[in-house]
Amino acid sequence: MPANRSGVIEYFNMRSNMKEKYSKTTRWCIRLMGLMVFCALGTAFAQNRAVDFKKGMPFSEGYVAGNTLYVAGQQGPNSHGNFTGTDIASQTTNAIAAIERVVKKAGFQMTDITAVTVYLTDLNDVPKMNDVYKKLMPDPKPARATVQVAGLIGGAKIEISAIAVKK
Repeated sequence: MPANRSGVIEYFNMRSNMKEKYSKTTRWCIRLMGLMVFCALGTAFAQNRAVDFKKGMPFSEGYVAGNTLYVAGQQGPNSHGNFTGTDIASQTTNAIAAIERVVKKAGFQMTDITAVTVYLTDLNDVPKMNDVYKKLMPDPKPARATVQVAGLIGGAKIEISAIAVKK
């Protein structure tokens, strides 16, 4: 500590300034931490919600849980709701369009899709399905599994489910 009076005053002024500065920094850090906790809690307690749920139906077209959307299997009937006479290219186009409707209604983008599962009744349809899929699904393509199934509801040839994560 300085020996003369002006040095003592200067020393205490310097300490006072340091306390004030430290205090402001501390307050800033506390506020920042509070904001981070508020944001984290907001995400943690985000309401999960169904997308296109119709009373009496056994499922929703999609379900948002946090920042993830689960899209139920979508088929591709024609504009009259029929599969008869509708080829795999048309059914694939319609199924992807149905996925896009659910994705957009949930507030997501097609580029948010991270995983897709394609169910086909005939693996011989894979090349034609891929032609349509490559044109309609945005790059980079999501991870995908394609499986053959014994049958699909309504006589559909294809059903596609998807998972999307908001970036």
